[in-house]
Amino acid sequence: MPDYPLTIVRLFQHGAKIHSASQVATWTGEGVHCTSFRELASRAGKLAAALRRIGVRPGDRVGTFCWNTPEHLEAYFAVPCIGAVLHTLNLRLFADQLAYIINHAEDRVVIVDESLVPGLAKVAKGLKSVEYYIVIGAGDGLPGDVLRYEDLLAAERPSYEWPEIDERPAAGMCYTSGTTGNPKGVVYSHRSTFLHSMTLCEP
Repeated sequence: MPDYPLTIVRLFQHGAKIHSASQVATWTGEGVHCTSFRELASRAGKLAAALRRIGVRPGDRVGTFCWNTPEHLEAYFAVPCIGAVLHTLNLRLFADQLAYIINHAEDRVVIVDESLVPGLAKVAKGLKSVEYYIVIGAGDGLPGDVLRYEDLLAAERPSYEWPEIDERPAAGMCYTSGTTGNPKGVVYSHRSTFLHSMTLCEP
């Protein structure tokens, strides 16, 4: 049997090719936002190119401080598919725990929804590894290099050549909460995510 890499890239490319016309629906709080998987794939490719352009490399952690939005879904594909690690940040953590987690993970970039900027701004001065904040929307109040999500995507070409990556390195990272002491980081490989997805698709 051929060696087929069990990566999120493969899942993503399958969806973009076979289900390009399928609709991805997101509840916004005011209504349903719909887009095609084809458009999602295009935007995820632009985000991937933008992250590479600002220096994100395989193994780097990219934090997301976001609601359940189309942009967050784009990051779910773009970040691990360039070999970086998607680090979802818990919106309900206390400020000191949030700062600890970002510093411990050494996130180089944090993508944040505009409505959540004030919460992140409270701890921003104590974050040691963050080089860029990417704001979805128009929120202000963060120090240093603040980039706008849509501006980054607008500067990139509509197609992106996804790299071949290994199935064993981390694709995602989460931290525990509700435990004694500081939260602990847990990583998920491409392989484990691929196999978990296949299991969920079984009858």
